[in-house]
Amino acid sequence: MDLNEMAQTAGQQALLSIIVELFAIVAAWIVLQEVKLEPLLRRPRSVQARILQIMLAVVIGHLFAGFLIDYWKWSGLLRGLVE
Repeated sequence: MDLNEMAQTAGQQALLSIIVELFAIVAAWIVLQEVKLEPLLRRPRSVQARILQIMLAVVIGHLFAGFLIDYWKWSGLLRGLVE
């Protein structure tokens, strides 16, 4: 594998990781809309409350995306056991 192929593969993996990360953040945002945070917040409709929801979605989405990407990589490595 030459340098160009390695760079292209790394670019493809990076693009896939970005897409998975964004999908996971959006999924976390959708799920967080169903969580009742009002009892925990003084002003649940404030800008700060919305920023907190965004931050929670990013953190949860990032953790979930990390799991998915790691699982995908590990399952790809398992092919080496069969060969």
